[in-house]
Amino acid sequence: MLKRILKSYDYSLIVVYILLCLFGLVMVYSASWSLAYRHELPADFYYVRQVKNLIISLIFFIGFALFPYHVFQKNKFLIPMMFGSVFLLLMIFFVGHAANNAQSWFRLGAASLQPGEFVKISVIIYLAAIYAKKQSYIDDFNKGVLPPVFFLAFVCFLIAIQPDLGTAMIIFLTGCCIILCSGMRLKSMLKLIGLGVGILVVLTIIVLLLPDHIQSQIISPTRLGRFTGFMNPFRDQGTTGHQLVNSYYAIGSGGFFGQGLGQSVQKLGYLPEAHTDFIIAVIAEELGVFGVLFVLLGLFFIIFKTIVTGLRTDNPFGALICYGTAGLIGIQAFINLGGASGTIPITGVTLPFISYGGSSLMVLSILMGIVLNVGMLSNYKRKYGKQK
Repeated sequence: MLKRILKSYDYSLIVVYILLCLFGLVMVYSASWSLAYRHELPADFYYVRQVKNLIISLIFFIGFALFPYHVFQKNKFLIPMMFGSVFLLLMIFFVGHAANNAQSWFRLGAASLQPGEFVKISVIIYLAAIYAKKQSYIDDFNKGVLPPVFFLAFVCFLIAIQPDLGTAMIIFLTGCCIILCSGMRLKSMLKLIGLGVGILVVLTIIVLLLPDHIQSQIISPTRLGRFTGFMNPFRDQGTTGHQLVNSYYAIGSGGFFGQGLGQSVQKLGYLPEAHTDFIIAVIAEELGVFGVLFVLLGLFFIIFKTIVTGLRTDNPFGALICYGTAGLIGIQAFINLGGASGTIPITGVTLPFISYGGSSLMVLSILMGIVLNVGMLSNYKRKYGKQK
Protein backbone atom coordinates (compact mmCIF):
# COMPACT_ATOMS: atom_id res chain seq x y z
CA MET A 1 0.00 0.00 0.00
CA LEU A 2 2.87 2.37 0.80
CA LYS A 3 4.25 1.89 -2.70
CA ARG A 4 0.86 2.78 -4.19
CA ILE A 5 0.61 5.90 -2.02
CA LEU A 6 4.07 7.08 -3.06
CA LYS A 7 3.19 6.53 -6.71
CA SER A 8 0.11 8.72 -6.31
CA TYR A 9 2.00 11.93 -5.48
CA ASP A 10 2.50 14.61 -8.12
CA TYR A 11 6.31 14.71 -8.31
CA SER A 12 6.38 17.39 -10.98
CA LEU A 13 4.81 19.78 -8.44
CA ILE A 14 7.37 18.74 -5.82
CA VAL A 15 10.29 19.31 -8.20
CA VAL A 16 9.16 22.78 -9.30
CA TYR A 17 8.46 23.80 -5.68
CA ILE A 18 11.97 22.74 -4.61
CA LEU A 19 13.61 24.38 -7.65
CA LEU A 20 11.91 27.71 -6.91
CA CYS A 21 12.91 27.54 -3.24
CA LEU A 22 16.54 26.74 -4.08
CA PHE A 23 16.63 29.47 -6.72
CA GLY A 24 15.24 31.87 -4.15
CA LEU A 25 17.97 30.82 -1.73
CA VAL A 26 20.67 31.70 -4.25
CA MET A 27 19.07 35.05 -5.05
CA VAL A 28 18.59 35.92 -1.36
CA TYR A 29 22.32 35.53 -0.85
CA SER A 30 23.13 37.56 -3.96
CA ALA A 31 20.68 40.34 -3.05
CA SER A 32 21.47 40.53 0.69
CA TRP A 33 25.23 40.29 1.18
CA SER A 34 25.79 44.03 0.65
CA LEU A 35 23.00 44.85 3.13
CA ALA A 36 24.60 42.53 5.68
CA TYR A 37 27.97 44.21 5.08
CA ARG A 38 26.50 47.68 5.63
CA HIS A 39 25.03 46.50 8.94
CA GLU A 40 28.41 45.01 9.93
CA LEU A 41 27.06 41.47 9.77
CA PRO A 42 28.57 38.39 8.10
CA ALA A 43 28.01 38.45 4.34
CA ASP A 44 25.95 35.25 4.53
CA PHE A 45 23.82 36.41 7.50
CA TYR A 46 20.48 36.54 5.67
CA TYR A 47 21.38 33.53 3.55
CA VAL A 48 22.04 31.35 6.61
CA ARG A 49 18.78 32.44 8.20
CA GLN A 50 16.91 31.65 4.99
CA VAL A 51 18.55 28.21 4.84
CA LYS A 52 17.16 27.54 8.33
CA ASN A 53 13.77 28.86 7.19
CA LEU A 54 13.85 26.53 4.19
CA ILE A 55 14.77 23.47 6.27
CA ILE A 56 11.84 24.12 8.64
CA SER A 57 9.57 24.77 5.65
CA LEU A 58 10.58 21.49 4.00
CA ILE A 59 9.75 19.63 7.21
CA PHE A 60 6.31 21.26 7.23
CA PHE A 61 5.93 20.54 3.51
CA ILE A 62 6.66 16.82 3.93
CA GLY A 63 4.59 16.53 7.11
CA PHE A 64 1.46 18.08 5.62
CA ALA A 65 1.91 16.14 2.36
CA LEU A 66 1.70 12.93 4.40
CA PHE A 67 -1.06 14.05 6.82
CA PRO A 68 -4.69 13.34 5.74
CA TYR A 69 -6.20 16.72 4.96
CA HIS A 70 -9.75 15.57 5.87
CA VAL A 71 -8.91 16.08 9.55
CA PHE A 72 -8.79 19.85 9.04
CA GLN A 73 -12.51 19.89 8.22
CA LYS A 74 -13.56 18.71 11.68
CA ASN A 75 -14.96 21.22 14.17
CA LYS A 76 -12.45 20.21 16.84
CA PHE A 77 -9.78 21.64 14.53
CA LEU A 78 -11.70 24.47 12.86
CA ILE A 79 -13.01 26.22 15.98
CA PRO A 80 -9.65 26.42 17.84
CA MET A 81 -7.97 27.51 14.60
CA MET A 82 -10.49 30.30 14.03
CA PHE A 83 -10.40 31.66 17.59
CA GLY A 84 -6.64 31.13 17.82
CA SER A 85 -6.11 33.28 14.72
CA VAL A 86 -8.22 36.10 16.12
CA PHE A 87 -6.45 35.83 19.50
CA LEU A 88 -2.99 36.14 17.90
CA LEU A 89 -4.07 39.12 15.82
CA LEU A 90 -5.41 40.83 18.93
CA MET A 91 -2.30 40.05 21.00
CA ILE A 92 -0.09 41.67 18.37
CA PHE A 93 -1.39 45.07 19.55
CA PHE A 94 -0.19 44.38 23.10
CA VAL A 95 3.06 42.43 22.78
CA GLY A 96 3.85 42.76 19.08
CA HIS A 97 7.13 44.07 17.69
CA ALA A 98 7.00 47.18 15.48
CA ALA A 99 9.11 47.38 12.32
CA ASN A 100 8.74 49.39 9.10
CA ASN A 101 5.92 51.44 10.66
CA ALA A 102 3.82 48.33 11.31
CA GLN A 103 3.25 46.28 14.46
CA SER A 104 2.90 42.92 12.77
CA TRP A 105 5.47 40.61 14.38
CA PHE A 106 6.12 38.64 17.53
CA ARG A 107 9.76 38.60 18.60
CA LEU A 108 10.95 35.09 19.54
CA GLY A 109 14.54 35.66 20.58
CA ALA A 110 16.56 36.35 17.46
CA ALA A 111 13.68 35.15 15.26
CA SER A 112 10.34 36.75 14.48
CA LEU A 113 6.89 35.42 13.63
CA GLN A 114 4.27 37.22 11.56
CA PRO A 115 0.83 35.89 12.59
CA GLY A 116 -0.84 37.61 9.65
CA GLU A 117 0.97 35.17 7.35
CA PHE A 118 -0.34 32.12 9.20
CA VAL A 119 -3.86 33.55 9.14
CA LYS A 120 -3.72 32.90 5.39
CA ILE A 121 -3.82 29.18 6.18
CA SER A 122 -6.65 29.65 8.67
CA VAL A 123 -8.78 31.61 6.20
CA ILE A 124 -8.27 29.12 3.37
CA ILE A 125 -9.02 26.05 5.51
CA TYR A 126 -11.93 27.68 7.34
CA LEU A 127 -13.68 29.02 4.24
CA ALA A 128 -13.05 25.78 2.33
CA ALA A 129 -14.46 23.68 5.18
CA ILE A 130 -17.53 25.85 5.80
CA TYR A 131 -18.52 26.22 2.15
CA ALA A 132 -17.90 22.53 1.51
CA LYS A 133 -20.35 21.71 4.32
CA LYS A 134 -22.91 24.18 2.97
CA GLN A 135 -23.04 22.75 -0.57
CA SER A 136 -26.63 21.52 -0.15
CA TYR A 137 -27.85 25.07 0.61
CA ILE A 138 -25.08 27.22 -0.88
CA ASP A 139 -27.65 29.42 -2.64
CA ASP A 140 -29.30 30.39 0.64
CA PHE A 141 -27.56 33.75 1.04
CA ASN A 142 -28.22 34.24 4.75
CA LYS A 143 -27.35 30.68 5.82
CA GLY A 144 -25.04 29.43 3.09
CA VAL A 145 -23.01 32.45 2.03
CA LEU A 146 -22.99 35.20 4.62
CA PRO A 147 -21.71 33.81 7.98
CA PRO A 148 -18.10 32.99 6.91
CA VAL A 149 -17.77 36.41 5.26
CA PHE A 150 -17.91 38.12 8.65
CA PHE A 151 -14.90 36.12 9.87
CA LEU A 152 -13.00 37.04 6.69
CA ALA A 153 -13.84 40.73 7.05
CA PHE A 154 -12.94 40.79 10.76
CA VAL A 155 -9.47 39.24 10.39
CA CYS A 156 -8.72 41.47 7.40
CA PHE A 157 -9.68 44.50 9.49
CA LEU A 158 -7.41 43.42 12.37
CA ILE A 159 -4.48 43.01 9.97
CA ALA A 160 -5.20 46.28 8.15
CA ILE A 161 -5.02 48.34 11.35
CA GLN A 162 -1.62 46.90 12.38
CA PRO A 163 -1.24 48.37 9.73
CA ASP A 164 -0.38 45.74 7.10
CA LEU A 165 -2.54 46.61 4.12
CA GLY A 166 -0.68 44.30 1.73
CA THR A 167 -1.35 41.15 3.77
CA ALA A 168 -4.94 42.22 4.46
CA MET A 169 -5.53 42.71 0.73
CA ILE A 170 -4.04 39.31 -0.14
CA ILE A 171 -6.14 37.49 2.47
CA PHE A 172 -9.32 39.29 1.41
CA LEU A 173 -8.82 38.54 -2.30
CA THR A 174 -7.89 34.92 -1.53
CA GLY A 175 -11.11 34.59 0.45
CA CYS A 176 -13.00 36.03 -2.51
CA CYS A 177 -11.48 33.35 -4.77
CA ILE A 178 -12.78 30.59 -2.50
CA ILE A 179 -16.20 32.23 -2.25
CA LEU A 180 -16.46 32.57 -6.04
CA CYS A 181 -15.50 28.91 -6.49
CA SER A 182 -17.93 27.67 -3.83
CA GLY A 183 -20.75 27.06 -6.31
CA MET A 184 -23.12 29.89 -5.42
CA ARG A 185 -25.35 31.48 -8.05
CA LEU A 186 -24.72 34.84 -9.73
CA LYS A 187 -27.52 36.43 -7.69
CA SER A 188 -25.74 35.54 -4.45
CA MET A 189 -22.46 36.86 -5.83
CA LEU A 190 -24.05 40.22 -6.68
CA LYS A 191 -25.50 40.45 -3.17
CA LEU A 192 -22.09 39.70 -1.74
CA ILE A 193 -20.46 42.39 -3.85
CA GLY A 194 -23.02 44.91 -2.62
CA LEU A 195 -22.35 43.82 0.95
CA GLY A 196 -18.61 44.15 0.37
CA VAL A 197 -19.01 47.73 -0.80
CA GLY A 198 -21.10 48.48 2.29
CA ILE A 199 -18.47 46.94 4.61
CA LEU A 200 -15.76 48.98 2.90
CA VAL A 201 -17.72 52.17 3.52
CA VAL A 202 -18.24 51.22 7.18
CA LEU A 203 -14.55 50.40 7.66
CA THR A 204 -13.58 53.71 6.09
CA ILE A 205 -15.85 55.54 8.52
CA ILE A 206 -14.39 53.56 11.44
CA VAL A 207 -10.85 54.48 10.40
CA LEU A 208 -11.82 58.14 10.15
CA LEU A 209 -13.27 57.98 13.66
CA LEU A 210 -10.14 56.45 15.17
CA PRO A 211 -7.78 58.63 17.25
CA ASP A 212 -5.40 60.79 15.24
CA HIS A 213 -2.27 58.86 16.24
CA ILE A 214 -3.80 55.58 14.96
CA GLN A 215 -5.03 57.24 11.76
CA SER A 216 -1.53 58.58 11.15
CA GLN A 217 -0.19 55.03 11.33
CA ILE A 218 -2.78 53.60 8.95
CA ILE A 219 -2.71 56.51 6.48
CA SER A 220 0.84 57.75 7.03
CA PRO A 221 2.53 59.98 4.43
CA THR A 222 4.97 57.16 3.66
CA ARG A 223 2.19 54.62 3.10
CA LEU A 224 0.12 57.10 1.09
CA GLY A 225 3.20 57.91 -0.95
CA ARG A 226 3.41 54.28 -2.06
CA PHE A 227 0.01 54.66 -3.71
CA THR A 228 0.77 58.00 -5.36
CA GLY A 229 4.45 57.55 -6.17
CA PHE A 230 3.96 54.80 -8.77
CA MET A 231 1.95 57.11 -11.06
CA ASN A 232 4.94 59.39 -11.70
CA PRO A 233 7.95 58.00 -9.81
CA PHE A 234 10.57 60.14 -11.59
CA ARG A 235 8.82 63.31 -10.46
CA ASP A 236 9.17 62.14 -6.84
CA GLN A 237 12.47 60.33 -7.35
CA GLY A 238 13.98 61.67 -4.14
CA THR A 239 11.03 60.68 -1.95
CA THR A 240 8.08 58.40 -2.69
CA GLY A 241 9.33 57.33 -6.11
CA HIS A 242 12.78 56.27 -4.90
CA GLN A 243 12.10 52.53 -4.67
CA LEU A 244 10.33 52.26 -8.00
CA VAL A 245 12.87 54.34 -9.91
CA ASN A 246 15.73 52.16 -8.71
CA SER A 247 13.69 49.08 -9.52
CA TYR A 248 13.31 50.42 -13.07
CA TYR A 249 17.08 50.96 -13.28
CA ALA A 250 17.73 47.39 -12.14
CA ILE A 251 15.20 45.83 -14.53
CA GLY A 252 16.28 48.01 -17.47
CA SER A 253 20.00 47.39 -17.03
CA GLY A 254 19.55 43.63 -16.99
CA GLY A 255 18.56 43.43 -20.62
CA PHE A 256 18.13 40.03 -22.20
CA PHE A 257 21.00 38.10 -20.62
CA GLY A 258 21.61 40.11 -17.44
CA GLN A 259 24.77 41.48 -15.89
CA GLY A 260 25.72 38.13 -14.37
CA LEU A 261 24.93 36.45 -11.05
CA GLY A 262 26.11 38.64 -8.19
CA GLN A 263 26.78 41.64 -10.42
CA SER A 264 23.78 43.81 -9.53
CA VAL A 265 24.61 47.46 -8.89
CA GLN A 266 21.24 48.54 -7.50
CA LYS A 267 21.48 46.17 -4.52
CA LEU A 268 24.53 48.09 -3.31
CA GLY A 269 22.46 50.47 -1.23
CA TYR A 270 20.36 52.02 -4.02
CA LEU A 271 17.38 49.65 -4.07
CA PRO A 272 15.65 49.25 -0.68
CA GLU A 273 14.38 45.79 0.32
CA ALA A 274 16.37 44.17 -2.48
CA HIS A 275 16.21 40.71 -0.84
CA THR A 276 12.48 40.87 -0.02
CA ASP A 277 9.94 43.07 -1.84
CA PHE A 278 12.17 43.91 -4.83
CA ILE A 279 14.07 40.68 -5.32
CA ILE A 280 12.62 40.32 -8.84
CA ALA A 281 14.42 43.54 -9.82
CA VAL A 282 17.74 42.01 -8.72
CA ILE A 283 16.90 38.83 -10.64
CA ALA A 284 16.17 40.89 -13.75
CA GLU A 285 19.41 42.88 -13.40
CA GLU A 286 21.64 39.86 -12.82
CA LEU A 287 19.99 37.13 -14.91
CA GLY A 288 17.97 39.14 -17.42
CA VAL A 289 14.88 37.84 -19.18
CA PHE A 290 15.83 34.20 -18.59
CA GLY A 291 15.89 34.64 -14.81
CA VAL A 292 12.53 36.40 -14.78
CA LEU A 293 11.01 33.80 -17.10
CA PHE A 294 12.24 31.00 -14.84
CA VAL A 295 10.39 32.57 -11.91
CA LEU A 296 7.23 33.35 -13.88
CA LEU A 297 7.01 29.91 -15.50
CA GLY A 298 7.69 28.19 -12.18
CA LEU A 299 4.94 30.14 -10.43
CA PHE A 300 2.55 29.60 -13.35
CA PHE A 301 3.23 25.85 -13.28
CA ILE A 302 2.52 25.63 -9.54
CA ILE A 303 -0.69 27.66 -9.86
CA PHE A 304 -1.84 25.63 -12.87
CA LYS A 305 -1.12 22.25 -11.28
CA THR A 306 -2.81 23.33 -8.04
CA ILE A 307 -5.97 24.28 -9.93
CA VAL A 308 -5.87 20.99 -11.86
CA THR A 309 -5.54 19.11 -8.56
CA GLY A 310 -8.68 20.88 -7.34
CA LEU A 311 -10.58 20.04 -10.51
CA ARG A 312 -9.65 16.36 -10.32
CA THR A 313 -10.73 15.72 -6.75
CA ASP A 314 -14.33 14.85 -5.97
CA ASN A 315 -14.05 16.30 -2.45
CA PRO A 316 -15.41 19.88 -2.27
CA PHE A 317 -13.24 20.67 0.75
CA GLY A 318 -10.04 19.56 -0.97
CA ALA A 319 -11.00 21.35 -4.17
CA LEU A 320 -11.64 24.66 -2.39
CA ILE A 321 -8.32 24.39 -0.54
CA CYS A 322 -6.59 24.00 -3.90
CA TYR A 323 -8.41 26.95 -5.43
CA GLY A 324 -7.64 29.09 -2.39
CA THR A 325 -3.95 28.14 -2.47
CA ALA A 326 -3.70 28.84 -6.20
CA GLY A 327 -5.45 32.16 -5.67
CA LEU A 328 -3.13 33.09 -2.80
CA ILE A 329 0.05 32.36 -4.78
CA GLY A 330 -1.26 34.11 -7.91
CA ILE A 331 -2.52 37.19 -6.06
CA GLN A 332 0.62 37.56 -3.94
CA ALA A 333 2.88 37.13 -6.98
CA PHE A 334 0.86 39.67 -8.97
CA ILE A 335 0.98 42.25 -6.16
CA ASN A 336 4.73 41.79 -5.70
CA LEU A 337 5.59 41.83 -9.40
CA GLY A 338 3.10 44.61 -10.10
CA GLY A 339 4.64 46.78 -7.40
CA ALA A 340 8.23 46.18 -8.55
CA SER A 341 7.32 46.95 -12.17
CA GLY A 342 5.16 50.01 -11.45
CA THR A 343 1.96 48.37 -12.66
CA ILE A 344 0.24 48.82 -9.30
CA PRO A 345 1.14 50.70 -6.10
CA ILE A 346 3.86 49.22 -3.91
CA THR A 347 2.35 47.38 -0.94
CA GLY A 348 5.36 45.56 0.48
CA VAL A 349 4.66 41.84 0.04
CA THR A 350 7.10 39.03 -0.67
CA LEU A 351 7.47 37.10 -3.93
CA PRO A 352 6.25 33.53 -3.25
CA PHE A 353 9.04 30.97 -2.69
CA ILE A 354 11.73 33.47 -3.74
CA SER A 355 11.94 36.40 -1.29
CA TYR A 356 13.64 36.32 2.09
CA GLY A 357 11.19 35.64 4.91
CA GLY A 358 10.52 32.62 7.10
CA SER A 359 6.82 33.10 7.84
CA SER A 360 5.88 33.47 4.18
CA LEU A 361 7.91 30.45 3.07
CA MET A 362 6.57 28.25 5.86
CA VAL A 363 2.95 29.18 5.13
CA LEU A 364 3.31 28.51 1.41
CA SER A 365 5.09 25.21 2.12
CA ILE A 366 2.31 24.06 4.46
CA LEU A 367 -0.33 24.88 1.84
CA MET A 368 1.65 23.14 -0.91
CA GLY A 369 1.93 20.07 1.32
CA ILE A 370 -1.84 20.04 1.81
CA VAL A 371 -2.38 20.40 -1.95
CA LEU A 372 -0.06 17.44 -2.54
CA ASN A 373 -2.06 15.38 -0.06
CA VAL A 374 -5.31 16.32 -1.81
CA GLY A 375 -3.82 15.25 -5.13
CA MET A 376 -2.37 12.02 -3.73
CA LEU A 377 -5.66 10.88 -2.20
CA SER A 378 -7.52 11.78 -5.39
CA ASN A 379 -5.03 9.89 -7.58
CA TYR A 380 -5.06 6.91 -5.22
CA LYS A 381 -8.84 6.71 -5.31
CA ARG A 382 -8.92 7.03 -9.10
CA LYS A 383 -6.22 4.37 -9.64
CA TYR A 384 -7.00 1.89 -6.89
CA GLY A 385 -10.68 2.47 -6.17
CA LYS A 386 -10.61 3.75 -2.59
CA GLN A 387 -8.87 6.22 -0.30
CA LYS A 388 -6.53 5.25 2.47
